[in-house]
Amino acid sequence: MMDAATKTAAPVLILLGPPGAGKGTQARMLEETFGLVQLSTGDLLRAAVAAGTEAGKAAKAVMEAGELVSDEIVIAILRDRLTDADCAKGVILDGFPRTTIQAEALDALLAEGGQKINAAVSLEVDDAAMVNRISGRYTCGTCGEGYHDEFKQPLQTGVCDKCGGTDMKRRADDNAETVGSRLVAYHEQTAPLIAYYKGKGSLKTVNAMLGIDEISGNLNAIVEEAIA
Repeated sequence: MMDAATKTAAPVLILLGPPGAGKGTQARMLEETFGLVQLSTGDLLRAAVAAGTEAGKAAKAVMEAGELVSDEIVIAILRDRLTDADCAKGVILDGFPRTTIQAEALDALLAEGGQKINAAVSLEVDDAAMVNRISGRYTCGTCGEGYHDEFKQPLQTGVCDKCGGTDMKRRADDNAETVGSRLVAYHEQTAPLIAYYKGKGSLKTVNAMLGIDEISGNLNAIVEEAIA
């Protein structure tokens, strides 16, 4: 048991992975297991705007003008959020940083509080399999139960196993062409970040094509080592 004098700073983890890699699912499981808090850029911005903080007001003005929120504003919002009591056990960053410039700004912010990136975990996927995984999924419009053309079809075609609903829905962007484009854009955008964190010695990789529980077990081992 650590005493106050030897207590380390709250750990900070980053989850990197393309759409459909399971970042949200795994982040929620890590929250439950380790008491960490998932911080996504979108949620941070909405919360800051709703709370009316100085950074939130600045973000609101920019968004209402139809412009992109600057890195400086995002960092300011993150700085405020990291001081909240629920972040004391550590956080998982999802969706930030997206560029090496943002990564450098994040490092500087964390250094202010004696923190650092304990692990940047890249969820590795097979692009062709991901296109199949995402483009084949659909949900029940009534209860939200998920299905897939190949992996999980309802017992009776067109009828939800859970609620009996017949209103099946697919996301407009869940098609092979759009998913393929999103994967290409992700790899182009993230490649420099992978190199950045590899150079820092904090990069970890996990095979995200495994089952959810296997991925979770591998992530848990990384987190346990990172926060030890």
